[in-house]
Amino acid sequence: MRRLAIALAPVLFVFLWSTGFIGARYGLPYIEPLTFLAVRMAFVVGIMAAIAIIGRARAPDAREVRHALVAGSLVHGLYLGGVFTAISQGVPAGISALIPGLQPILTSTIANRFMGETVTRIQWFGLALGLAGVMLVLHDRTIVLAGSTLGWIASFLSLIGITLGTLYQKRYCGNIDWRAGNLVQYIGAGVLFTLGAFAFETREIHWSGELIFAIAWLVLVLSIAAIGLMYWLIRRSAATSFASLFYLVPVVTALFAFILFGERLDVISILGMVICAGGVVLANRSAPKPPDI
Repeated sequence: MRRLAIALAPVLFVFLWSTGFIGARYGLPYIEPLTFLAVRMAFVVGIMAAIAIIGRARAPDAREVRHALVAGSLVHGLYLGGVFTAISQGVPAGISALIPGLQPILTSTIANRFMGETVTRIQWFGLALGLAGVMLVLHDRTIVLAGSTLGWIASFLSLIGITLGTLYQKRYCGNIDWRAGNLVQYIGAGVLFTLGAFAFETREIHWSGELIFAIAWLVLVLSIAAIGLMYWLIRRSAATSFASLFYLVPVVTALFAFILFGERLDVISILGMVICAGGVVLANRSAPKPPDI
């Protein structure tokens, strides 16, 4: 059962992470992006605090708190803020998943240069193959015109946030109790989103069934389940191997968009899915296996 759980964890992570873009699309017509995230973080902080208290999580020291705040500002603040802003500015959900999907290329370069991880030739080939597959999945360039300049800037900021955030988390936050560490990260991100909402938005909310469902899904499934699973995978995977999973996110997001919103997938996009999956397999199988944590 343990081996089965380890084998299925990356698949489950990709599925859950991909639904975040769909949840954002459902909720953003009724609420501004930073206000949306501030409300989301308020619920998440309450739930995570209960989990930490009931589980008697070890309280982090001052140094660990600082590291958790930095990781949270990148993984939650910059990444989520960028994604939600991009979608609110007209960037399609699939494209907003595509930009952070470029993370493996950036992660491989940084991990190879600054973290001492060896990236093999086969891994480089797998990463390049995955990049080619991603570009094929969402190849229609007319979609790009749907987003504003601010939306595209926000998309690339989300790429920087998730890349640096996962690397920082792996290097400096691996020994922090995940419950207490996540609580600190969510508190810091919630403060950032609240300040941003008061500075740049009207904070007007049009409550609807779709918005309530989107908030509930993003709080419970994304912020609690998927983030916890992500940090577990970061601890037991090489940075390059873990980052390659993000190649599949735009593929799955595009599939969800087809099922839920009727966005059709042509032959080129389906071919891109196959190529993308092959690149992920190569990047993961060629990575050195770290010891279990």
